Amino acid sequence: MLGRLLTAMITPFKPGGDVDYREAVRLAESLVDAGNEGLVLSGTTGESPALETKEKLRLFEVVKSALGDRATIVAGTGGNNTHHSIELTSEASKCGVDAILAVVPYYNKPTQDGMLLHFGAIADSTALPIIVYNVPSRTGANMLPATLRTLQDRHRNIAGVKDSTGDLAQMTAILRERREGFLFYCGDDHLFLPVLALGGDGLVGVASHLCAPQFREMMRAFESGDVRRAGMIHRELSPLFAALFATTSPIPVKWAMAQLGWHVGPCRSPLGAMPEELKPRLAGFLEAYRTAPAAV
Repeated sequence: MLGRLLTAMITPFKPGGDVDYREAVRLAESLVDAGNEGLVLSGTTGESPALETKEKLRLFEVVKSALGDRATIVAGTGGNNTHHSIELTSEASKCGVDAILAVVPYYNKPTQDGMLLHFGAIADSTALPIIVYNVPSRTGANMLPATLRTLQDRHRNIAGVKDSTGDLAQMTAILRERREGFLFYCGDDHLFLPVLALGGDGLVGVASHLCAPQFREMMRAFESGDVRRAGMIHRELSPLFAALFATTSPIPVKWAMAQLGWHVGPCRSPLGAMPEELKPRLAGFLEAYRTAPAAV
């Protein structure tokens, strides 16, 4: 198990645009202190497409070195070039990461057979656990449950899925048919409680930058049978979820963390700035989350 509550961590940038590795370590340590059991680095929220390979590897190295065994590190090594994904996975393994996150290839829109070839090649190249990341709204391609099940049967290190389809029927099919021990992570904050009810294992979240303790309390309440309290927590968090995804993520969460004192910088191009009209909506939630340590 890689942990139940993981955050897809933003990547801090310095004013000049370089990755701020020192701030990345500070943020990672704070997220773990808040209750996150693992971090996904260089995922969608970490602006993976805008990072250079050397930046990704340095990020994996410094954060894993700082955290050690306090939390699991899942390295985003996927992409739409199979050979490059294999190479990046190999280099990430040398950084000591605990698992990799491999996204369904984007833009080139592979067939289901193409997905089997792509993920099979990555799985055959590494001993690391692989979390398949299915996010059709970003990639333009949806991995079907039957394809995911075939990968599970063929490759023992295909260890889980981060499902960001938003499709509860598809999620149900995966959960019904999954291999024993196969991990199911919800990739949508606003669907975490329904996914728990369906038998899901955990969350790879964005809002967990801000409200990891509330997510943990929601899990505890649900697992103890206090579904009413779990639902109450979910309802209280729901407006925050909506505000964090009112425009393209990670623009809002990066802006929010900057307001809380974190030196994360703006998103890299081609992502734009936080729209002015959305700032008051998100700012109203932030007073409760002023947990950033003093800047060093």
